Amino acid sequence: MNKFWVIALDVYKKNIKSISFLIMILVPFIAMGGFYLISYFADGMSSVDKIAVYANEPAIAQTFVEQSSDDYEFEVVDSEEQGQQQLADKDADALLVITSSGDTLQGELLSESSMGQALELTIQQLLTGLQSSYRASELGLTAEQVAVLSEVAPLDRQKVSFSEDGEMTYGEDNTAMQAAVSTIATIVLFFFIITYAQIIAQEIASEKGTRIMEVILSSTRAQTHYYAKLTGVIMVAATQLVAYVAIFGGSYFWIKDNSMVKDLLASFSSDGIFGPFLVFAIVFVFLGILIYSVLSALCGSLVNKAEDTAKAIIPVTYLSLGGYMLGIVLGGMDPHNVVLRVTSYIPFLSSYIMPVRLANDTVGIGGALISVGILAVTTIVLMLVSAKMYKSNVLIYNDNGILATLKQSLVLMKNEK
Repeated sequence: MNKFWVIALDVYKKNIKSISFLIMILVPFIAMGGFYLISYFADGMSSVDKIAVYANEPAIAQTFVEQSSDDYEFEVVDSEEQGQQQLADKDADALLVITSSGDTLQGELLSESSMGQALELTIQQLLTGLQSSYRASELGLTAEQVAVLSEVAPLDRQKVSFSEDGEMTYGEDNTAMQAAVSTIATIVLFFFIITYAQIIAQEIASEKGTRIMEVILSSTRAQTHYYAKLTGVIMVAATQLVAYVAIFGGSYFWIKDNSMVKDLLASFSSDGIFGPFLVFAIVFVFLGILIYSVLSALCGSLVNKAEDTAKAIIPVTYLSLGGYMLGIVLGGMDPHNVVLRVTSYIPFLSSYIMPVRLANDTVGIGGALISVGILAVTTIVLMLVSAKMYKSNVLIYNDNGILATLKQSLVLMKNEK
């Protein structure tokens, strides 16, 4: 046990004292500060887009001029040729040509580069509104009647539950807050897996590449060295998580009076986070980091030198990316999709998927417990198998690739029995 902690603490101290670890701690805050500065200067230095407008009915073009805002300015031109000339001379950023035929409006936006979806959507809404007004006039409808017809029907979402005797009761809908937490957990999990998969594979491959591994294994058991390396890296990841919690917690006292923070806290519901959902989110993040770390350690023990670790952890990267995309994209679009229901019980993917399903209330506590059990058992089995293969893997130097090394390792293990 003493040798175990000597190795684990050596890995831990070496990593937390490195410049790269400090950079990992600071990167999220530097990124947030960068986004804030970019948005601040963008708001202060944003230019107004000038759009020349020509319509075969001048009243239509004048209506657009009245809709000018701080982001874009409409200006009437006498002819389409004049608008094209302004566009060619860079006096206008775009030319909007509107053709009115009866109660139908047809718009064409001409520009040398994309004007962005926001402006295009605004123009389309203005054209649709004018077209509706013309058609309403032909039908003899007043402006008030048109407003009544255009009124959006209200839709309220209410979470309900049923007792054993079938009686329905209303509850508080916390899915929005839970979805935000699950998204953060998914991003954190992906970030940590990509980061620490490289670190743990590098830790093992570097010792194997310098042929120090033979000396190390002559004084300690292979399993002890394996578990110590794994523990040391997990301790580094835990330290980074604790650092984030401490920094965000400490910064609260500085930003709590900010108007945006106050609005966010006003809509905050503690019941939406604290409880079984938060516990499961933390458990899935922890088990996700652990199982991917075990797989990364196994991949790292199969390469001959540290330079090959990037290729060795490709399976880890692709598995993690697949889970991340399923959780973020498909989880937000269709939480009831059968693909999500199946993958939420598949190890390596369930760490991403199950928190998303819990956030959308598409699975109960029982289903989450089953998924945790499958993930935990798989992690333990993979850890035991990897530790058993570790001694063979790190003593084999094969230049024919990872699969050839793995095959040779299995043969060696079989012969040792």
